[in-house]
Amino acid sequence: MSKPGRVVFFGTCLVDLIYPQAGLAAMRLIERAGVTVRFPAGQTCCGQPAYNSGFRDDARRVARQQLDVLAGDEPVVVPSASCAGMLREHYPRLFADSTDEARARQLAGRVLELCDFLALVLDIELADQGPPVKVALHQSCSARRELAVAPAASALLGRLANVTVAEPDHATECCGFGGTFSVKEPEISAAMAADKAASIAATDAHLLLSQDCGCLMNIDGTARKAGLGFGVQHIAEFLWQRTSVGGAV
Repeated sequence: MSKPGRVVFFGTCLVDLIYPQAGLAAMRLIERAGVTVRFPAGQTCCGQPAYNSGFRDDARRVARQQLDVLAGDEPVVVPSASCAGMLREHYPRLFADSTDEARARQLAGRVLELCDFLALVLDIELADQGPPVKVALHQSCSARRELAVAPAASALLGRLANVTVAEPDHATECCGFGGTFSVKEPEISAAMAADKAASIAATDAHLLLSQDCGCLMNIDGTARKAGLGFGVQHIAEFLWQRTSVGGAV
């Protein structure tokens, strides 16, 4: 794909409600690269919670709203591999054999995960303005497996001259969030999150980065409860702060 002049930004629920600074940073990174960002005000949830819980009719009702508000020809950039996976991989299945199947497939073909878009389509330059720092990178299951875009996040961090990236033990394992999995299987989820948080703390990294807010929220809560000493941040916010004068989002 060549560099587009305009994109649509799909914010996701967790960015909207818990990590709005990540969404702002993502849009500013795109705009700084010379691309106009359109943010449809009518967007809501992608429908993944209902879909993963087996409530397909409810998921379609939510997803149909996104088919309407994201209509067009511009690329749709999503700051979450999980939500991008829902739009790109599961909408065509959700609307299969329905009157909305063509619209779902057209939207799916336009969806790009943020890091993949920044690294491969925009090929953004990142002039590091910050002091030396050691970070850990958690790649979500959706980024690693469903979309296979994990290399993009690593590539972006590799462009920052003063950033050292540590890889925790068992880096490819799930953090235990899994959306409703953490509610339905809380003991298993908590054990997985505890293992993940401990392995990150063992790297002595100052900060944990990820492209998925659900993972960040889960690991952060576990780390805080255990008194571990690292913070968390969406990779978009980190990239913006490291490469902007003043660093404010």
